[in-house]
Amino acid sequence: MSISRIHIHLCFAQQALTCVQKTHSFFKPCHFNRSLGKLGSLFKKRGKSVAASRSYKASLDRHQILNREQKTNSLSDLSKIWRISCNDEERAELKSYEGRRVVLTTPLYYANASPHMGSAYPTIAVDVLSRFYRLLGAKPVFITGTDEHGEKVATAAAKHKKSPLEHCDSVVEQFLNLWNKFGIRFDRFIRTTEKGHEALVSQFIQRVYDNGDIYKDTYDGLYCVDCEEYKDGEGLTENNLCKIHRKECVQRSEENYFFALSKYQKKLEKLLDENPLFVQPPERLNEVKGWLRQGLRDFAVSRANNVWGIPVPFDPTHSVYVWFDALSGYLSALFACEEEGISLDRLSDLGWPAEVHIIGKDILRFHALYWPAMLMSGGLQLPKRVFGHGFLTKDGMKMGKSVGNTLDPVELVDSYGKDAVRFYFIRGIVFGDDGDFSRERFIQVVNSELANNIGNLLHRSLNLLGKYCEFKIPVSSSAVVSATHPLRLTAESMAEKAKVCYHRLDFATACETMIHLAAEANQYIAYEQPWACFKSGEANKAVQCLVACLETVRIVATGLSPVTPEFSKQIYLSLGYPEEYFKMLFWDRDMKWGGLKAGVSFDRPKVIFPKIVSYEETLSSSLSH
Repeated sequence: MSISRIHIHLCFAQQALTCVQKTHSFFKPCHFNRSLGKLGSLFKKRGKSVAASRSYKASLDRHQILNREQKTNSLSDLSKIWRISCNDEERAELKSYEGRRVVLTTPLYYANASPHMGSAYPTIAVDVLSRFYRLLGAKPVFITGTDEHGEKVATAAAKHKKSPLEHCDSVVEQFLNLWNKFGIRFDRFIRTTEKGHEALVSQFIQRVYDNGDIYKDTYDGLYCVDCEEYKDGEGLTENNLCKIHRKECVQRSEENYFFALSKYQKKLEKLLDENPLFVQPPERLNEVKGWLRQGLRDFAVSRANNVWGIPVPFDPTHSVYVWFDALSGYLSALFACEEEGISLDRLSDLGWPAEVHIIGKDILRFHALYWPAMLMSGGLQLPKRVFGHGFLTKDGMKMGKSVGNTLDPVELVDSYGKDAVRFYFIRGIVFGDDGDFSRERFIQVVNSELANNIGNLLHRSLNLLGKYCEFKIPVSSSAVVSATHPLRLTAESMAEKAKVCYHRLDFATACETMIHLAAEANQYIAYEQPWACFKSGEANKAVQCLVACLETVRIVATGLSPVTPEFSKQIYLSLGYPEEYFKMLFWDRDMKWGGLKAGVSFDRPKVIFPKIVSYEETLSSSLSH
């Protein structure tokens, strides 16, 4: 048997084993490597050299070292990724977004203090989702903003010797500056002090009142100022502290207007039974169902003698309380600021209902029970999804202004860059779960997956190609490998899986598919050794490998662009694309194999994502000198 035939047989065996690995979730990399090792042994037993196969065993050893160095979840549990599938119904739904308005919202953040990482987290998530839907050809309407009325805001303003509006103006400026720092590309920033918002709130609460669902009564109980909510036994510790804020609740007795939430008990039960995806993730749905089993209680919708608020239209001695004010911001935001002729009847023409409300789990009750009941009473459509993400923690406690346990987002971005921070909080924490921030893990994840796995692959591939091919793409990527090549098949599969993961708000796995694809390309280049091919006169083989790896990086950059827009843009620019092309990326075109075209020139490569050096490494380096 000739050396070339041995090489061909081994290559076919590799492809066959790759296909088995893809179709059987139990077939993991260790099995794959063992099987290839056995194949090599069989050929050796026949006295045949396997040197022409580019030394499979040596390459596998290198792959194992690479895997240990990268320490990525994607390399340790590929079965989770391969099990992801998209059915025909979901595929059709994703296709339907093209050309359609899609309303996506963050909470409206309370304007009593400066923004923090706990408020940046859901805003980054909605920005990721908005960018993804734009890649699908949709017209996202990304809504964020501030809730500026209420007792807490008035108290904070007085503390700083400002009027409530002056205080809110300064807080809003901080939010806008932070969103700009993170590269947040919102479509509408709604302030609940806008005249248009006040007009819509008055219409909405009047409509619900006319429907017979608002009545006047007296409430006596323990009240949490930070939550702006009366607390019962479930929400209190043994010492009558609020379980969320760990602060003492005060005894209050007030005459207020109440919304008849209990009247909607059966309708809400039916909603969740018929549409279990209305509240996500599943653990949040179970939580909401638990509240329903306990029975719903009516809640206050006004405060008497509160001058900092919107007057109740049917009783101006009362101000509209937080939920009819703040939640209605999702509706008023669909109108332009200070727009005339605001009407609830126009909402459907402007994109309502919302595709998803992304909120913290601490305000889940208000969005999953109060809000849909209010909308039902007002004769308005319900949002499609309410997603309650977990808490960010530091030292094991929820981050929040009221708790005083925060992580400074400005310091993080200034120290590490916006894409590194965006990537960590989207990739490093399963969206929906609680996540604890560790600077050590942050540096490890970002260095391993962005700097090493992707950035280094791009840099060394461009360096080699530039050195031997005069800084031009010598051949189109569509021609370098066959349609059945394992790397190309993996790219096509990962593209579809990433698409469905983004839509399901499984952001971490969407990132993981792209990280895995880049790791596959790293293993491919380690096996083919194009640097050796150039020296041994196999230039065509080297070029095919390098262009295939660069095409893989291009697809990875597209797939990660909702999360790391600047990093992805720099990859496209490095590959010779104009910036205008990057701005017009389209998922169904640019996630397909074949984007790199022959003859395109590129500049001498630069490191687009330098490795982050930890404080300990910096100190060690300085001491050694």
